[in-house]
Amino acid sequence: MDRIEAMQVFLKVAEFSSFSKAADVLHLPRATVSNAIQHLEKRLGAQLFQRTTRRVSLTQEGLLYQERCTRLVAELEETDNLFTGAARSPSGVVQVDLPERMARLEIIPRLPRFFERYPEIQLRFGANDRFVDLVGEGVDCAVRVGELPDSTLMARRVGAMAQVNCASPAYLAQYGVPQTLADLEHHLAVNFHSSRLGRDLDWEYTHNGETRLIRMQSRISVTSSEAYMACCLAGLGLVQAPRNGIVPLLASGQLVEVLPRYRAAPLPVSVVYAQNRRLSARVRVFVDWVVDVLTGNMQTELPLVGVTDGADS
Repeated sequence: MDRIEAMQVFLKVAEFSSFSKAADVLHLPRATVSNAIQHLEKRLGAQLFQRTTRRVSLTQEGLLYQERCTRLVAELEETDNLFTGAARSPSGVVQVDLPERMARLEIIPRLPRFFERYPEIQLRFGANDRFVDLVGEGVDCAVRVGELPDSTLMARRVGAMAQVNCASPAYLAQYGVPQTLADLEHHLAVNFHSSRLGRDLDWEYTHNGETRLIRMQSRISVTSSEAYMACCLAGLGLVQAPRNGIVPLLASGQLVEVLPRYRAAPLPVSVVYAQNRRLSARVRVFVDWVVDVLTGNMQTELPLVGVTDGADS
């Protein structure tokens, strides 16, 4: 087995965290896969996997080697494609990470059209609301909502999503409709716990172009955007959410907007990828497609229609 084939075997074992599954996918005997990894580790002088009776996981050296191998194998495949005609039809696996609610409402429903155009691409989705380590977890690209911290990631800014304050009719019937910021002292919020910051986010509003924060009472904190909206619908408190994801809920009366004069600032949306990773054709076309989809759904400003709430006290 040559060096490139050994890298491909290594990447499959890393992908499935299993020698047996990698052997099945590659149509190779398990012993061949195991021997290939052993020879590779001996040549490199480093242990790439931690092996137990229950699982196989990458070591720190293995994670570093995975990053380099992924990039090298992708570039070799692209070079071969130049002469096979496949460059006109990108193929292979794209590892993607998306915010949970955005994936369900905006991206996944449009994927059939993407696959019609690029039938040779396979997507591996992570749909959650934590900040993944793109390099460490082998993720090709991700959509990030909010201001980006300083990092080595490259980013394509898509736009920004207007936010609204809202609650369920059941909650408002029990606690009343807040008319001013001072009223929030007597209300509950559903808190969202930020994995990046390691704490619950405060209630936000803008005043004279500046973002201001309020610490509100709360009975529950969640780490998922889907759970966040479910708590709101259950009447557990007020939330601040991107409007484009809850338009049907507002239209049906399942949610009601409150304090429209004191909305939080629009949330920036960006597609990010590793700075030191040259985008393969398959990743590039997916990133371009996601940017097109999300750009068409951005709404940064909302009219203040029928506003009757009082002034800030």
